[in-house]
Amino acid sequence: MTAQILDGRACASQIEKEIIAEISKISRPPHLVVVIVGDDPASKVYVGNKIKTCKRLGIRSTLIEKKADISESLLVSLIQELNDDDDVDGILIQSPLPNHLDEMMLTDLLDPNKDVDGFHPINLGRLVQGRTDGLIPCTPHGIIRLLNHYQIPLQGKQAVVIGRSRIVGMPMSLLLASQDCNATVTITHSKTEDLAEVVKKADIVIAAVGRAEMIDDTWIKPGCVVVDVGINRVDDASHERGWKLSGDAHPNVSTKASWVSPVPGGVGPMTVMMLMQNTVNAAKKRRQK
Repeated sequence: MTAQILDGRACASQIEKEIIAEISKISRPPHLVVVIVGDDPASKVYVGNKIKTCKRLGIRSTLIEKKADISESLLVSLIQELNDDDDVDGILIQSPLPNHLDEMMLTDLLDPNKDVDGFHPINLGRLVQGRTDGLIPCTPHGIIRLLNHYQIPLQGKQAVVIGRSRIVGMPMSLLLASQDCNATVTITHSKTEDLAEVVKKADIVIAAVGRAEMIDDTWIKPGCVVVDVGINRVDDASHERGWKLSGDAHPNVSTKASWVSPVPGGVGPMTVMMLMQNTVNAAKKRRQK
């Protein structure tokens, strides 16, 4: 068996056309403000990609760059200003933040109706209630859209989520268990005993642990679906830059799985496109008031 590819780029391209059509029906373009603190190279690449995508779709974007030593009180004031600015539809605080800044507290300060990352307690709380009418965390939402695009059955299936972060693992498990999906979900983490044996029972594996190639073909059963959320930099002398990007799943899972998402080109493009969708949704909801 050779796994078929869950092509995130192709799926995101289709959703992009739908979003452009949505934007054309709005009186003015949605406005996303991205705040980046410090000079983390990876963060700058991610932010640049988001800004380029906004431009391509017709979403207005503003990038606010702050030095790494900004005081927490100044960042709090900035968030409050953006919350109060009626011209702003979505706010994204790029993570990671420098250690002296309380990321959780700053997230809690965001207007939940402008929280396009979907991490505010009110937005996460909606998922606990089984509601999907709020701003949903982008990576889990993108994964569901990707699985639906390829008509992967979810109802009644055994889904194992490896990782329990508020960014991916926990909201992913809530979405899979919701009445929209009706999967039976097991959440696993670093303290799970016999993790490989738990994963082996899964029809669908969501790997979001951040350890390169940890899940190999001995962990999965034949025909399962593997969604690889991991983006890990691995030394590789065969590449000119000296490293390659690797997922949490080993390439050999493709010999046993029915579907696999590649890294890169799988979950990543879907995450960015769901950020765009959240920005449009936030703009539409705010203008209905």
